[in-house]
Amino acid sequence: MASLTPTSKTLFLFHRPHLKFSSPCLETFLQSSFVSKRVSFHFKVPVFDRMPLKTATAVSATTAEKPKKRYPGEAKGFVEEMRFVAMKLHTREQAKEGEKEVKEKEEEAVRKWEPSIDGYLKFLVDSKLVYDTLEGIVEKAVFPFYAEFRNTGLERSEKLAKDLEWFKEQGYTIPEPSSPGATYSQILQEMSEKDPQAFICHFYNIYFAHSAGGRMIGRKVAEQLLEKKELEFYIWDGDLSQLLQNVRDKLNKVAESWTREEKDHCLEETEKSFKHSGDILRLILS
Repeated sequence: MASLTPTSKTLFLFHRPHLKFSSPCLETFLQSSFVSKRVSFHFKVPVFDRMPLKTATAVSATTAEKPKKRYPGEAKGFVEEMRFVAMKLHTREQAKEGEKEVKEKEEEAVRKWEPSIDGYLKFLVDSKLVYDTLEGIVEKAVFPFYAEFRNTGLERSEKLAKDLEWFKEQGYTIPEPSSPGATYSQILQEMSEKDPQAFICHFYNIYFAHSAGGRMIGRKVAEQLLEKKELEFYIWDGDLSQLLQNVRDKLNKVAESWTREEKDHCLEETEKSFKHSGDILRLILS
């Protein structure tokens, strides 16, 4: 009779369906323990609705934040991203970071060029048309942030006007703008009104390319055709490196409000910018 009391209490536990035991062997142990005369209860505190380990792990993996993809140059600002893409489109003869194969004469190292005065004048005239267009666009500022790029010190239109006047005084006939310059000017005008990210790509590449490779071209032409005369096109009022940095800062600031998709769209325009600038540059060798 002594065994009846613990047995009834134990059965009371087994008839509670809401209790779940932490070990599958616990219930067997409790049931088998009543065979012996001396009954002892060895059970752990029941665990209610425990989540399976695999499920918990899956939830944790799903909710964990994925590492953010980093773009080349991104840590230094968007201008560095543009620079990185642009340098890849140079040839190895033009820049150590270049990856493009040499296919056209203007893609060769500048030291191998054989420019002509007539071709150079065509280049200057078409370049002036493009710079006139750029300066007009930022002055009009269809998109408000264009106004940030007024009076940067990088403007070239007025400088080119002085150079063309000098050539005229030397007896040269100044040609009318040709197809490469006229085409690019129209493209820039239309683009600036509908696609600001694409326009900024062209704006950056035109001004910054002239401050680097453009100066090398200027020296080459001056040595071969102009008795080393330095044209105004290659002279800036003030510290050029600081002027460039000021524009970099403004470009980076503008791009901070862009989505990743808008930034990628801007970068994708780089190759088109190189093509149109290359068409104008090719005039020097015509």
